[in-house]
Amino acid sequence: MKTYIQNGHVITVPTPAGGIASGDGLIVGNIFGIAAYSAAEGDPLELSTTGVYKLPKTSAAVLAVGARVAWDNTAKQVNIPGAGRFPIGISTEAAGNGITSVTVRLDGVATAAA
Repeated sequence: MKTYIQNGHVITVPTPAGGIASGDGLIVGNIFGIAAYSAAEGDPLELSTTGVYKLPKTSAAVLAVGARVAWDNTAKQVNIPGAGRFPIGISTEAAGNGITSVTVRLDGVATAAA
């Protein structure tokens, strides 16, 4: 197919101000992804937009298997959906109060919550 470019599981974006470390979550417009490697500001960066990743979680958030989760871009952590948080996928494990990470299946889209 002559119009095909790529499968979209990994896309290339410019690295944001301050750079990024490998494995960090990043929102670019309405795209959420995980940095495939560390990169300096302005350099091309590959973001994984789908897959299952172990991500930092707000300690107080209580998540069940299959719960929708959102990215708090200020705290750089997974939390429950809410104002100012960006839905990114679903929890693939239960994670209660006091747990500081959770596995998440990414949707590949981050749309700001109302």
